[in-house]
Amino acid sequence: MIDKILRGVIGLVGGLMGFSILTLFDNLGIIKMFREGWINLAVYLGVSILFGIIFFSLSSRIINRGRKLVKLIENELERFSVYDITISSVGLIVGLVIAFLLSQPINNLGIPYVGVIASIIIYSIFGYLGLTIPHRKKDDISSTLGNIKRSPRDKGKSQNRSYPKILDTSVIIDGRIADICKTGFIEGPLIIPEFVLEELQHIADSSDSLKRNRGRRGLDILNKIQKELDIEVIINDKKFEDVQEVDSKLLKLTQLLKGKIITNDYNLNKVAEVQGIDVLNINELANAVKPVVLPGEEMLVQVVRDGKELGQGLAYLDDGTMIVVESGRKFIGETIDVVVTSVLQTSAGRMIFAKPKSMIDRAV
Repeated sequence: MIDKILRGVIGLVGGLMGFSILTLFDNLGIIKMFREGWINLAVYLGVSILFGIIFFSLSSRIINRGRKLVKLIENELERFSVYDITISSVGLIVGLVIAFLLSQPINNLGIPYVGVIASIIIYSIFGYLGLTIPHRKKDDISSTLGNIKRSPRDKGKSQNRSYPKILDTSVIIDGRIADICKTGFIEGPLIIPEFVLEELQHIADSSDSLKRNRGRRGLDILNKIQKELDIEVIINDKKFEDVQEVDSKLLKLTQLLKGKIITNDYNLNKVAEVQGIDVLNINELANAVKPVVLPGEEMLVQVVRDGKELGQGLAYLDDGTMIVVESGRKFIGETIDVVVTSVLQTSAGRMIFAKPKSMIDRAV
């Protein structure tokens, strides 16, 4: 429907253009119209209809080229932030105002053609300078504007301003992000990309029961964050149709918003670090807040199963940290006192090695 309306408008514009061109040629004396008024009317009408038909027949190509041009402009504008566009626009306006003031004395001289040519040159130069100079000096402009009439309290706020946090699919399905948000440790808006929601929906609609449950869990977590928690949640509808991978879209969106990714995906974490993007890794946070255990400390644990090595038993803390109890196989199913001998920190988490206290006391 819209295309039909656009084609009609383009045909109408073509008819008006034909009428205007014929009128211009008549006024300039390039062509001489007939003395009879009805003949002139017929000529004007015929030329207008001819131009209208030509433009209407070319309307599909014009519409397609126009859409490509709009898409190209959108892609170029995506490279710039709102701040960059704003200061460039202000600079352009200032440049055109200066060009107007400078061109008026030249136009008042009344020299044929010189005033027009000089005005075109002046407008081009100052328009270009107004666009480029503010963009190149945006950091200086930002710092200057920020320091004008800013109190020390305002400066402290600017240094501690929050950044948008972009959630990836894995961290939503994981579910711990809801508990972290509930504690209030995460501030600033949570950004949920629309393409992440689509991926969650595809997982929830999977024929695999495990994937289906994971997808539904992720959607439930999002509902919990939106309805139960006091934190701003924004659904971002940026598509990035030229990018296929969801992780690549996440990285581009984070760069565009100048935010941080919240994830527990090891590979995404590494790629983001290579590209200079800030990452908040849930697994790293979990490891960081685990209680510190030092060699020589005593603890009460329940040995639940045997370990890989001969005679070893395994126990677990409440946070999931694994404890390897030497000679603890014979204590499986029992709750015993152990003494920490060493602590090993790995990429997968923390591992504690211990010995039964009774064996140490016996040795002493």
